[in-house]
Amino acid sequence: MIRGFFRLIGLLLLAGGFIFMVYDGARWVADQTLKFTRFGQFWNDINQASQTAFRTWVEAKAPWLWTSVIRLVLDQPVFAVLGILGILLMILFRPRKPLIGYSRD
Repeated sequence: MIRGFFRLIGLLLLAGGFIFMVYDGARWVADQTLKFTRFGQFWNDINQASQTAFRTWVEAKAPWLWTSVIRLVLDQPVFAVLGILGILLMILFRPRKPLIGYSRD
């Protein structure tokens, strides 16, 4: 049951990544300039207070993590971050392969 829930979340993240890819593509067609929506900007638009709270929490626990890893993720396009997270969840929680010749009880 939990496996199905996480696969659903992965599928929704993958769909969100596709929606942002279409959004950025439509903006490129309209403006003739290729500009991707960054993940940090998207998070800021949704809830700026949560991003600053997360930053202070991470900097209190491990300051090197913010400068090296999280800032790199926040500078990536939204469609790439959501797509990769969705694909990872879909792969990690895929159904088990059936055993041949054995029954699971």
